[in-house]
Amino acid sequence: MTGAPVPARAATLVLRGREVGGEAAAIMAIVNRTTDSFYSGARQADDVDALRAVERASTEGAQIVDVGGVRAGTGPEVTVEEEIRRTVPFVARVRAEFPDMLVSVDTWRAEVAREAVGAGADLVNDTWAGHDPHLVEVAGALGAGIVCSHTGGAVPRTDPFQVAYPLPHDAPDDADPRDGVVHDVLSTLAAAARRAVACGVPRESVLVDPTHDFGKSTWHSLHLLRSTGRLTGLGFPVLMALSRKDFVGETLDLPAEERLEGTLAATALAAWMGATVFRAHDVRATRRALDMTAAVRGDLPPARVVRGLG
Repeated sequence: MTGAPVPARAATLVLRGREVGGEAAAIMAIVNRTTDSFYSGARQADDVDALRAVERASTEGAQIVDVGGVRAGTGPEVTVEEEIRRTVPFVARVRAEFPDMLVSVDTWRAEVAREAVGAGADLVNDTWAGHDPHLVEVAGALGAGIVCSHTGGAVPRTDPFQVAYPLPHDAPDDADPRDGVVHDVLSTLAAAARRAVACGVPRESVLVDPTHDFGKSTWHSLHLLRSTGRLTGLGFPVLMALSRKDFVGETLDLPAEERLEGTLAATALAAWMGATVFRAHDVRATRRALDMTAAVRGDLPPARVVRGLG
């Protein structure tokens, strides 16, 4: 009798010639240059606090740091000029002071992406699914990677409301009715990834993100999580942004400050099914969960083995 087969890993991410997520999944640490992010532990508007967060993330095992200047949810307007002020000089400092750290900029605006990549960003994290059609063109022209995401058509900084994803008309009669969201995510991400490559982004530098919570109910996000293996089948490295999100909070009835355990459970499941990169607030805990999952998968050897051998 043999054990259950280990799910295949998604493709390895490559940014400016550097491979990310080989033996074990990689971590994208979160640094928000805001005062109103949903999780208070990720608010680093002060330069000193933000640089300390990058240093801590580097020490604890992150390969990428994701710098954002605008809260994803509803809130006061942040102009293009203000978003650039919050993010671009900081990207330049991170590039100068942490040369081994890959830098991502979390923005949906082409103007911000252009300035941030010019300052040294390696990746553009387009959380709002191509709302600005020129953003991916900037990534392609300047040699940066891109995150292709899915929001179900939601526009930036809006919350989902009565969202539904019916099955496609050609679905078989016995199809799982919950699969409507999976079909929509797969078709959207495949199309976005094709456009990114057509715009000049190297195929290996395209990340696909099902984007839990954005344009989705908690039922949708849970079903997408259990469908991770179908996402890896697209042939692109998969990004999972699960950290302390509302679908974890609603599932466990917990506020953002108490969602670490639920996040780590979701992280281990997605890593087992082959996701490549995890966007995380809690780098040390996530690194340990990912390394343990990789060891169980057989992708990473234990750090030491002495028990029963002496």
